[in-house]
Order: sequence, then C-alpha cells, then structure tokens
Amino acid sequence: MEHWNSTLGSGFILVGILNGSGSPELLCATLTVLYMLALTSNGLLLLVITMDVHLHVPMYLLLRQLSLIDFLLTSVVTPKSLMVFLNRDNTISFGSCAFQLFLTLILGGTEDLLLAIMAYDRYVAICHPLNYMIYMRPRVCWLMVTTSWFLASLTSVGHTMYIIHLPFCMSGEIRHLLCEIPPLLKLVCEDTSRYELFVYVTGVTFLLLPLFAIITSYTLILVTVLNISSNEGKKKALFTCFSHLTVVGMFYGAATFMYVLPSSFHSPKQDNIISVFYTIVTPALNPLIYSLRNKEVMGALRRVLGKYIPPFRSCFSLFLLSIKLLH
Repeated sequence: MEHWNSTLGSGFILVGILNGSGSPELLCATLTVLYMLALTSNGLLLLVITMDVHLHVPMYLLLRQLSLIDFLLTSVVTPKSLMVFLNRDNTISFGSCAFQLFLTLILGGTEDLLLAIMAYDRYVAICHPLNYMIYMRPRVCWLMVTTSWFLASLTSVGHTMYIIHLPFCMSGEIRHLLCEIPPLLKLVCEDTSRYELFVYVTGVTFLLLPLFAIITSYTLILVTVLNISSNEGKKKALFTCFSHLTVVGMFYGAATFMYVLPSSFHSPKQDNIISVFYTIVTPALNPLIYSLRNKEVMGALRRVLGKYIPPFRSCFSLFLLSIKLLH
C-alpha cells in the first residue's frame, strides 16, 4: 500500500454527514439551528454567571465551565461541517485536522470529568446539605476543575502527537463529521492494534468511570428524594434527575460507542450520526436542562440583561416565554 505524505502541506478529504444524507438541505438547516441555539444559550449563561455575584457559588461555577466547554466544542465542529457542505469544498489541511482533533479531545475529555464532578456536587447538596460548603468549598471546586482540564489536556497531547506521526494511506478520505481518532485510524497503513488498546483504556478512564460515578451519585440522590414527604417536591426532584440523566446518557452513550466499542461494531454512517449527539446536540441541550429552567438563573438573566442591555428587555420577555413552553 502506498503511503500518503502527512506533512502540513498535505490535506484530507472530509466527507461529513451532510454529503452522505438523503436530505442534506434539511439536515444542514437542523444543524444550523442547533448550533445557533448552543451559541446563544451557552453564551448567555457565561455572561450571566460571570456578571451576577449571586451565582458565584460552586454549582454555578461548574455550570459556567460546562457552558464554556460546550460553546467551544460545538464551534470546533459545526462551522467546518457546514462550510464543507455549503462551499462544496471538503478538503481540510493536515494541520487543521490535527488541531481539530487536539481541541475535540481536550474539550470532550474535560466535559467527561466535569459532568461527574457536577453529579457529585448535586449529591453533596442534597444528601449532605449541612456540610456542602466544606466538601465543595471554592478551593476544592477549582482544584477538581483544574485537574479535569489538566488530565484531558495531557491525554489530548499524547493522542495527537502519536496520530500525526502515523503513516496514512494515499486516499486521505475521512468519512466522518470531524477529525477523530476512530475514523483517522481507518486510514493508517500499519497495524494499530496496540494503540487501539490504549484508546480503549483511555475511553474507559474518561467515560465509563465518570459514568459510574454519575449513576452512583444520582442513585443516592434518588434514595434521599424518595424520603421527601412533599409529593410536589418529590415530583420536581425526580423530573430534574431524569432530565439530567437523559442528557448524560446521550453524551456518554454516544462517546462510549465511538471510543470503547471495538471497531468491528462501527460503520461510517453510524459513527457520523453518533458523533452529532456529543458534539452538536448535547451542547445545545445542556443549558436548557441544567440552567435555563432554574429560577435563580432566570432571575439573574433578568437582572443582567435589564441592567446592562435595556433595549433587549422585550426580546428577553419573548425568550422567557419560549423557555416556559419547553416545560
């Protein structure tokens, strides 16, 4: 097999989900709407949590980190996918592909760990409320967040540096939404079984272990909630837990399919669809599930937008109405 010269002057052919779909125009419009929703909702949360001192508590500091990650993650993936389809130019340089892989691994890995920290935060708040400010004091909170970013960055550097030195085959056609490890390995012209084992170990560490921690935390939360005497409070808490677990399941389920299951279970069409969930869909849903149904956040939105952006008060009223319709 002839090798392809993987230098910075070379490029890949990125055959995304839009080019292979039956209704590319409809799918393009859907992805555009999801992208704009993700940018708007996560951008608003970043603004409000930063500007409103009432939200400078561990729970909302973690939510701000989640919004930052989702804002960046969907921006790394979606614009390039849309431009490939709209401009009919599906080439991506080797350097751009490596950079997209690097950023996706950092942001995805950090979100994997951050969601587990957020589940632990909710467990402490509900099951040990009197000790909440001891277990989740600012120093501990920032230490956990910083550790998540550090571990994800370290892993991303290792994977990216290894992959860019692999010999790729002449075709260079990536039949995927973005530059990711599984589709790139399909282009390699040498045995990658040992490296695939390392990818599996990384997937278990960043996906299955945090998922186990999340399930454990919410199980303990549910046990506590079921002992609440108020039926209304019980229903509200159960609905919140269910909505959180639904989004968590989508994110971890899709990522686990990509990075933990053996390559024999994969096909380009399946991988394309699966990758949309954790790079585009969940960044758009996370703010709606975790924050924009919260009275404190909505009150902070009203204060910040009313104080700093008076002309947008009427627009904000319409935004509030749309959020209520989602209940």
